[in-house]
Amino acid sequence: MKNRSPWSWIPSLYFAQGIPYVVAMTVAVVMYKRLGISNTDIALYTSWLYLPWVIKPFWSPFVDIIRTKRWWIVTMQLLIGAGFAAVAFLLPLPHFFQSTLAVLWLIAFSSATHDIAADGFYMLALDSGEQSFFVGIRSTFYRLAMIAGQGLLIIVAGALETATGTEPVHLHVSVTPGVELSDARTVVPQPLGPSGDEISLALFPERIYMPDELITADSLDALRRFVERSNVENGFVPEATVRAAGLPADEGWWERTVSAPLKRSLQSAFGVEKKEDVSVMSGNAAVAMLRLDRRPADGECLVFNISMDKGSKNIILLSADRLTFDSSNWDKPAYALFSCDSRLDGAAEAVFKVSSGNIPFAWSVTFLILSGFFIAIFIYHRFSLPRPLSDSAAVGGSPSGIMKDFVGTFVSFFRKPGIGTAIAFMLLYRLAEAMLVKMTSPFLLDSREMGGLALSTAQVGIVYGTVGVIALTLGGILGGIVVSRRGLKFWLWPMALAITLPNAAYLFLAWVMPENFIVINIAVAIEQFGYGFGFTAYMLYLIYISDGEHKTAHYALCTGFMALGMMLPGMIAGWLQEAVGYQNFFIWVMICTLPTLLLIPFIKVDPSFGRKG
Repeated sequence: MKNRSPWSWIPSLYFAQGIPYVVAMTVAVVMYKRLGISNTDIALYTSWLYLPWVIKPFWSPFVDIIRTKRWWIVTMQLLIGAGFAAVAFLLPLPHFFQSTLAVLWLIAFSSATHDIAADGFYMLALDSGEQSFFVGIRSTFYRLAMIAGQGLLIIVAGALETATGTEPVHLHVSVTPGVELSDARTVVPQPLGPSGDEISLALFPERIYMPDELITADSLDALRRFVERSNVENGFVPEATVRAAGLPADEGWWERTVSAPLKRSLQSAFGVEKKEDVSVMSGNAAVAMLRLDRRPADGECLVFNISMDKGSKNIILLSADRLTFDSSNWDKPAYALFSCDSRLDGAAEAVFKVSSGNIPFAWSVTFLILSGFFIAIFIYHRFSLPRPLSDSAAVGGSPSGIMKDFVGTFVSFFRKPGIGTAIAFMLLYRLAEAMLVKMTSPFLLDSREMGGLALSTAQVGIVYGTVGVIALTLGGILGGIVVSRRGLKFWLWPMALAITLPNAAYLFLAWVMPENFIVINIAVAIEQFGYGFGFTAYMLYLIYISDGEHKTAHYALCTGFMALGMMLPGMIAGWLQEAVGYQNFFIWVMICTLPTLLLIPFIKVDPSFGRKG
């Protein structure tokens, strides 16, 4: 029986459908970056979260034969809510990365199952006229979920990070000709934060004076190794950070025989190979020590991020930019190593900001908010979803019969004319974007010393999660309008150029490294608008290639290839970025646009497809 207005459940259903996807694909990337996971691990392991969407066509028949679509929807929403709660409780624990990834994979599996049931329920609960009318509404609320996830949630997490931290302190580093090097060991530690009962950070010295004399590269390397090893041994920096910095660590067979040699080849190809000549002179260096002025509570964790606030870019931070303090190491010294460019001629000064926050707590609260929302949406849909008579389990056929039909459907897909070219298009059209999307948030968050833009978590929520998603949505709307007038074939080339060429906006950001927040927003908006406009061609082509008998099942297979095309390139994006740096990585992204453009001449589309009327 269908006696409820579609307005009472379609917006909430598709908003709920979008949230888990954006959490698995984008929010998790930001969260793990803020928790100190390396870019290599973030890209590799979060890309595996695509897998449920890749393989969902293989279990979709069982959603038909077991229970109703309505039952699957509300059950998956309850499981997703429980999964978000589990992530919240696991984040403060020692092995949070492995445990939360396992839960996020289960959430992704539940979300993919929810997608199958929701799309099927949409077709059962509405007649054809209503389906056409509400297709724009469901798309709009799915986009709003992206804004809420990539924007609002990240802004909330960033605000909680700031609220749970100490007052920021500033460290001044000066290069002055003729001055004697500051000896930090003789300076008595003094708390520089606020007085009272609040924990504050002590820096000593607060101001570093560095001579402009050159030192040998091997002396600088030895000092760097001491700083990093000391920070690791005292628990301020994870071992993975040391490995990312290129310092010695135990290597397994894969890294020794495959990964490391390949990385060296790439570094040589992009001109970033490490110099082996220890006689080469380097700019001078100096060390600052940091510690807390009192012991945190058991289980409390304060993470301090060191980033350049203003001043000369010839002075850089060589050590880890993220230091973690807790009750076990609060009274031990953490070290920050600064160096100046050997080509520096004359005096220079830079100011580095040291800011903190209880990052695991901030993200735990954020995921508890998500859990509460999904429990509420589960309760709401338990009563608001209609009960169409056609929504029933497929009791008329046995599981073996269903699977026999499915195999026939599967085989018929691969017998379509030109299916080889179509699959290549599905896998390669977004190749550059698949590489780019995994490194966008890390690039925006990373310190300028690491080649990033050093934005705060909240700023990333604004730039990428709000401005970017709005531009993405506007691009998609414009794409739909123009295709309806001239057809997909006419707009295929312009849309392919739109989804590839604006990736150069990130190459511009990595090369120029602007500090102006408006310039960064404009660059991200340009790339996202082009992506939204160009992605229209991709989705319409999936509909085009799925047309005919079994169109629903064939479309599900197309979306599986779509997810696979994002998953595989994304898995290596972090490793590649850490091997060649952000600038060269974005050059590689531009190279990855070529397969997309080379495929377009081979794509055959009916000139009338997509044209209105």
